[in-house]
Order: sequence, then structure tokens, then C-alpha cells
Amino acid sequence: MNSWASVAIPPLGEGLELPPLQLMDTARASITPFPEKSLYRIYVCGITPYDATHLGHAATYLTFDLINRYLRARGAEVRFVQNITDIDDPLLERAIRDNVDWRQLAQSQIDLFRGDMVNLHILPPDHYIGVVEAMDLVTKSISILAERATTYTVDKDLYFSVRADSQFGTRSHYSEEKMLEIFAERGGDPSRSGKQDPLDALLWLGHREGEPSWESPHGDGRPGWHIECCAIALHYLEPDSTSVTSIDIQGGGSDLIFPHHEMSAAQAKILQGREFASHYVHSGMIGLDGVKMSKSLGNLVFVSKLVEAGINPMSIRWALMESHYSTDRSWSDELLQDSIAWIDRLRRALSMMEVAPTAPVIRNIASALSNNLDTPAALSELKKWIIASENQSDGGEAGELSRAIDAILGLAI
Repeated sequence: MNSWASVAIPPLGEGLELPPLQLMDTARASITPFPEKSLYRIYVCGITPYDATHLGHAATYLTFDLINRYLRARGAEVRFVQNITDIDDPLLERAIRDNVDWRQLAQSQIDLFRGDMVNLHILPPDHYIGVVEAMDLVTKSISILAERATTYTVDKDLYFSVRADSQFGTRSHYSEEKMLEIFAERGGDPSRSGKQDPLDALLWLGHREGEPSWESPHGDGRPGWHIECCAIALHYLEPDSTSVTSIDIQGGGSDLIFPHHEMSAAQAKILQGREFASHYVHSGMIGLDGVKMSKSLGNLVFVSKLVEAGINPMSIRWALMESHYSTDRSWSDELLQDSIAWIDRLRRALSMMEVAPTAPVIRNIASALSNNLDTPAALSELKKWIIASENQSDGGEAGELSRAIDAILGLAI
């Protein structure tokens, strides 16, 4: 599947050395140094295309865009892969509700998502892969799991024994009771009769009447959620056989910590014989005016709707960076209006003939980002520079700062 349009990254000024990156790792439950390498492999879970890109999606993809940009700015190569879950229950249910073909619904929302990512200045992945086009990869991965005696059938469905991975549960750190609760809430079937363990993960759903299905060695049907990402990541990121982990980052929203990322990692561990990722990185959830944003509450805010209303996408990007990526935070019109004002002031400041010193601002922004993407601190430095420039401080070079904030903050002014 085609990704979206490429985004140019301007060069940083000569002599600027960015500090090594530190990131919160969910599995370690601490901020830890990111290994220094010439090539990084990052996998981020994509959308299920049954609705438009809301601010929760935007916040997640912004987080990994910042990581991508920072590693590239330090001179590394980044191999970045993102999937689209273009066959899943929510998509089929929405298509039936709206009386449209599920493939047409998926394509329309994927196209909208691409446009949102371009507007938000998000770097495109090297591979943007739909599950439908990766079906052979998925079935082959399931076959390997079966060969390693980690699968079993219930009726015509195939399950993965999560306890085959001795480290199962150590990435998410939830109690057994909490895992069962979340699993039931997020598409799992812990109470299904015939399962060997309530938490075992569905690998292959046997064909149901009226639903799409694919031929496979496991019978006609379609894949479970977790094996899809596992198979796509391990194929397209081309893991280094000498590394202690298969990839460097498995990322997504905090709602994916369990069951999705835990179970994908467990399956990858069996497939590769080593830990899936060196870092498990998760962004927090977005609420609206202090209330959790969700489809069931009908309070989702969509990027496309904001842009249609005339909002500069850079103001949306700024607003999302006003709080730390790892925290649950709230969106409000007040936040957006404040961000619009700062973007306007930044544009005016960058157009001035004389501006405040820029080299120290760039260093401070880079330092903030190196510390687990501390975007509030980075924006604070930028705000201080704007105010100093408005107060007629001089000695800086506006073009130098403009290129730097485009390269590492993704703010194209």
C-alpha cells in the first residue's frame, strides 16, 4: 500500500551535536538510554480504518514522528514501518451499519488518514502495510508457531498459548486480574469455552457466514489482531540476526500496552527466539475538556474537521506538544486558541530582521527532546525566544532556528 507524500527535512546547522536520546520503556518502567546505532528499526501500530483520524491518533503518530526526526537529526538511518488493520470486526460492523462495502470504507478512511498525516507534517513510513496485502506473511508466521507447538484449536479457530513465552506479562506489568479485565474490554474472549488459558490469543478465525475470508493452511478465515503486527514488523523491518532484540521500538498508544503489544511481543519471541523490542514506547490518551475522548461518548475531535474549519495544522501540532507525550491529557478550545496565537507570534518573530540569539535556543530544544521527548520544555524555550525577539533582543539568525524547529519539532512555519 502506498504511504503518503514524503516530507523534506532541512539540515541542521554545522557544529550542532544532539545529545543521545533517552526514552520511557514500558517494559522497564523507567526512562532508559536509547542504544546508539547507525540503523534503527521502529514499528508503530496503525489505524483500523473505520473512521477519520481523531486527536488521539494524531498524538500517537506525532510522538513517533518526533523520535524518527530526532534519530535522523543525529545522523542515523531509521527504518520505519506502520500497518493498517484493514480487516477487523469494527470495520466490518461499521460497513454493515452504513450499508457500504468494507473495502470501500477502509479505502476512504485510509485516504483521509494520509491527508491528515501530510497536513500534520508527519514523516511517512518506509513501508505502510495493510493486513490484507500481508496475508501470506501472517499465515506463514502462524504455521511457524504451530510447528513450535504453541497453538491449538477451539472448534475451527486457532489460538496461541501465551504462556509459551516465559516473559508473558512482564512488558505490561498488569496483574492477572487486570489482564483478564482489559482483555475482555479490548476484543479478547477470556470466557470462551475450550480455551486452555483465558488469555490465549486468537491467531486465525475460521470463516463465518457473510464475512470475508482467505484460504490458508489453517482453513478459510481471517487473522487475529496480534499476529498481524508481529508478522508485518518482522518481515519489513528485516531484523539484524546479531542483535539481542528483533527491533528497536514497538510503539503505539497506551491502550495497546495490553493485550496487543504484550501478545504481539510474545508471538515474536517464539518466532525469533529473542525479545521483540529493546523499547516499548507508548503515548498517553487524549480527552476533551477533561473527559475521556471515545467513540461511544461521541466526543471525538477529528483532525480533518479542524483543518476544514481553517485551523493551521501547525497549531494542532503545537497544541499536542504542549503536554508530555506519555501522559493522559485533555484537549480544549482554550488550548487550541493559545496554540494558534503562539504559532502566529512565532511566524512574525521568524520574519523579523533582528531576532534574539538562536544557537542556545536550538541546543536547549534538542536537550529537552533528548530527555524522553520533553516537548513542553522545548516549547517553553521557543516561547522565551519569541518574547525576547519581540522585545528587540538581537544576535540570532532566524533561518537557522526555522530550519531546526522544522527538522526536529516538525514545525513548518
